Amino acid sequence: MGSEAKGLRLIILAAGRGTRMRTSQAKAMCLLGGAPLLEHVLDAMSGVSSRAPLVVVGHEAESVRAHFAGDKYGIEWRNQEKALGTGDAVRCALDDVGDDERVAVLYADVPLLRAETVERLAGVLKGGDGDAGDAEGADVAFLTTKPDNPYGYGRVVRDAEGAVVRIVEQADLGEEHADIDEVNTGVLAAYGRHLKSLVGKLGCDNAQGEYYLTDCIRLAVEGGLRVRAVVLDDGVQALGVNTAAELHRAERRLYRRRADELMEGGVVVHDAERLDVRGTVSAGSDVEIDVGVILEGEVRLGDGVRIGAHCVLKNVEIGDGTEVKPMTLMEGARTGRECVVGPFARIRPETVLDDGAMIGNYVEVKNSRIGGESKAGHLSYIGDTTLGAKVNVGAGVITCNYDGARKHPTEIGDRVFIGSGTQLVAPITIGDDATIGAGSTLTRDAASGGLTLSRVVQKTVKGWKRKVKGGD
Repeated sequence: MGSEAKGLRLIILAAGRGTRMRTSQAKAMCLLGGAPLLEHVLDAMSGVSSRAPLVVVGHEAESVRAHFAGDKYGIEWRNQEKALGTGDAVRCALDDVGDDERVAVLYADVPLLRAETVERLAGVLKGGDGDAGDAEGADVAFLTTKPDNPYGYGRVVRDAEGAVVRIVEQADLGEEHADIDEVNTGVLAAYGRHLKSLVGKLGCDNAQGEYYLTDCIRLAVEGGLRVRAVVLDDGVQALGVNTAAELHRAERRLYRRRADELMEGGVVVHDAERLDVRGTVSAGSDVEIDVGVILEGEVRLGDGVRIGAHCVLKNVEIGDGTEVKPMTLMEGARTGRECVVGPFARIRPETVLDDGAMIGNYVEVKNSRIGGESKAGHLSYIGDTTLGAKVNVGAGVITCNYDGARKHPTEIGDRVFIGSGTQLVAPITIGDDATIGAGSTLTRDAASGGLTLSRVVQKTVKGWKRKVKGGD
């Protein structure tokens, strides 16, 4: 990234109400891929400028600020007191912009824009390092694209030489503009002095009584400034989010982009349209992800990891060679090498599986460490437990860790065998090499090396008859 980009100041408009989203929250806080729209823009642009971004908020401003409290972006917040349009929103931030400073205006509801696109746009300005076409460059540059269906967007009108003349909104289109397929995205760049002058000339003589930033293009042309339109071939970057349907469309594009990035890194993705990446994923070699998988937060996949169909992984680290079988939910957990998890397992936060551990179907583990090569194959609950190495946990085993007020620990040594249908009432310790007979309920520690049982005497009541409906 060149010094020109580092000298760029970003104004991000995030004051919208989201009326068409049918939400009471600020539109900038609507979730896309698990994160607010505004967060996507801030993340994408984090390396574009060395200056703090100026973020203009309005509706539900305090909730937006609260979400980013102590933020890593160094945001400088500016308030738009009344919803008077995009031009007025930009005006709220201009006092902090120098006359000779390059400025790019972005939108929280255009969340898929890439940093290199903004750098390219800013490079078109005079003295920039972009594709201005000559040494003079432009005074004002704005981003355009050519969507398959331009309906609803402002069209870019050019003269016979291809120079920008103005932008015509959908409602004002005449027959002479019907064939124009180039549309305005709203994203623009200019020097501070030009942007201040243009915004200061904006009027609000329209049906909404608002100041439209798009009018700056017409004013710039009329004022003799050099205006350049930078055409964006990748129209997905310019997708705006104003309705629930547009949010869905942007989310599917986001997930496909992230799936493509994984595949470019060598990950085998069985169906890119059925992989939802709602966070950041790092993956080693020979990784395979089946259909319907959701990856949230920070996910790290080691070499040779296989993720089965319809798993949900959130903030996890999966060790080399581990297989997560279908329908498994893992959150806040870490596995070692060559583990097997699932199918239909639930691994809750603060769980660690050491190398070679196996957690089978319908097993829930919470805040526990499962030792190397230990196994819990079926229908068990392990909570607040330290499990040693090479332990065999039978079907239906439960650690009774909660007394209604406090959680209590269970300590299980190495090479322990716990028979099916056993309850371990914590706090309790099971010594190394102990065997616990099936169907036991243990309330006291079990010694190392021995067989521990806890059963009532079995008896049969002769002559007993089961009650039947309608009987005495």
